Amino acid sequence: MSGHSKWATTKHKKAAIDAKRAKSFAKLIKNIEVAARAGGADMAGNPALELAVSKAKKTSVPNENIDRAVKRGAGLTGEVIDYTEIIYEARGPQGSALLIECLTDNKNRAASEVRLGITRNGGSVADPGSVAYLFARKGVVGLPKNGLTEDDVLMAVLDAGADEVKEVGDSFEIHSEPTDLRAVVAALEEAGIEYESDEVEFVPSMQVELDAAAAAKFLKLAEALEELDDVQNVYSNANISAEVMAELEEA
Repeated sequence: MSGHSKWATTKHKKAAIDAKRAKSFAKLIKNIEVAARAGGADMAGNPALELAVSKAKKTSVPNENIDRAVKRGAGLTGEVIDYTEIIYEARGPQGSALLIECLTDNKNRAASEVRLGITRNGGSVADPGSVAYLFARKGVVGLPKNGLTEDDVLMAVLDAGADEVKEVGDSFEIHSEPTDLRAVVAALEEAGIEYESDEVEFVPSMQVELDAAAAAKFLKLAEALEELDDVQNVYSNANISAEVMAELEEA
């Protein structure tokens, strides 16, 4: 779930030790299959596949699973991999907006499950375009502060095409155009700055602050959607402050 709030940052950090690791593996495997299908099994000539494989390795997906996914996606096993990308739009508590990114081999199943996930958990399905305009596709790199200042990070990535550096709790987020993401990551590596995540995401242009009651409903909705097999990512403009998150954890 990407909401660019303290809550989202906390969730990113615990993702590696999350009990839902199998679900995470399945998403990464799908990305490898799609990249291999689009550009072939040779990583040297397929940057999308190289990126998908490196992300899977970073999350400890076993090598044999990765190799199998590359071969399956590239058609070397005789299996046909045919996924379709679909984005659904929804409204949550207090006027919050959600974009639900799916990768599916069955559009009817995905549509039905996403619709049920939204309506059964207090959300409402939104008309196409009524939510999407609130978001922009961006390259997003997350990194711990580790004693760095915003200026330190900005100096390292400015020439690589970074648009801005934002402070998010005890981390920084670097935003760039999606096409500049690899250059930004390379600039961080060259500067010896460690980063935790690098993704192309839908970033909201403005955020909606949720109170505790709305936040509880929103978390239920977002987590129900994330559980669905066809859902790759859930993006939102909902912001849950540290104070509200603390209140929920004490409840």
